[in-house]
Amino acid sequence: MTVSIAKDKTRPVFPFTAIVGQEKMKLALILNVIDPKIGGVMIMGDRGTGKSTTIRAIADLLPKIEVVEDDLFNSHVSDYELMSDSVKNKIQKSENISTTFINVPMVDLPLGATEDRVCGTIDIEKALADGIKTFEPGLLAKANRGILYVDEVNLLDDHLVDILLDSAASGWNTVEREGISVRHPARFVLVGSGNPEEGELRPQLLDRFGMHAEIRTVKEPSMRVQIVEQRSKFDSDPYMCLQEFQEQQDNLKSSIIAAQQKLPSVTIDYDLRVKISEVCGILDVDGLRGDIVTNRAAKAYASYQGKDQVDIDDIKEVITLCLRHRLRKDPLETIDSGIKVEQVVENVFSIN
Repeated sequence: MTVSIAKDKTRPVFPFTAIVGQEKMKLALILNVIDPKIGGVMIMGDRGTGKSTTIRAIADLLPKIEVVEDDLFNSHVSDYELMSDSVKNKIQKSENISTTFINVPMVDLPLGATEDRVCGTIDIEKALADGIKTFEPGLLAKANRGILYVDEVNLLDDHLVDILLDSAASGWNTVEREGISVRHPARFVLVGSGNPEEGELRPQLLDRFGMHAEIRTVKEPSMRVQIVEQRSKFDSDPYMCLQEFQEQQDNLKSSIIAAQQKLPSVTIDYDLRVKISEVCGILDVDGLRGDIVTNRAAKAYASYQGKDQVDIDDIKEVITLCLRHRLRKDPLETIDSGIKVEQVVENVFSIN
């Protein structure tokens, strides 16, 4: 009995490297982990295609992070951009700061969440009566330096989606109540998933997601059998399954860490940047977000491949994920937006 309770506490997660197929979704998640500034990923697909399983698996794969002990915001001990005001004050006063290592936060945002639950609240009564600014942190505080996952994001209130995207883009969350203001770091990878049958996100909101992966139910019989077998094996003995994939998990973890360290030194030629912008221009992509995200994603992919410089193949690998959701919807258009992006890319990059 004691053994089973101890095992239950660890709550094993399906190993990321054991997931069969859905390569584009997996790549989008890995690249966002390598460079969170890509801006998160929106995953749209049929029910039962492993969206939630894959998202939870990537969080479980990541190495532990060092945080300031007893801090509400998972503050970094030396990076000012990832540090709460109280930690900054301690550093300025040269106070001793103790740290601990925690798993990368994986925060689920429930559909019925209120703005206070997401952003946090200030206890106005205490502030007015005692002059103490008491902040009750929300989900954005818990998600700092981690992953914030919103399942069925297309059913979430637009106002909340706006708040999430603003925080993800700026890396900060500000709560203001009755003239009292609290600001804290909120840098996280925003991952949304949904089923297109339940409605699409507004184009303005969709455009704010860095990448967009569309996944379909696997049709290939042998691959379907492989997926079912893998799942059955995990359900019957999760610890044996985790052991089986431990080496692959460790190798992927090492590759991600190496890519994160290499990323700042990866370069992309001016000519390739021009071609990326040319593709965006031909596709009539509004704004410059598509250009920026494609450049970032190409660098992250090149870094993941161990390269010092981005080449055409790196761009081709990521550009559809970065642009397909930014194309204007034409109800009479018969061609898939992903194929449209690929065709333009082939034309532009084949011209010397």
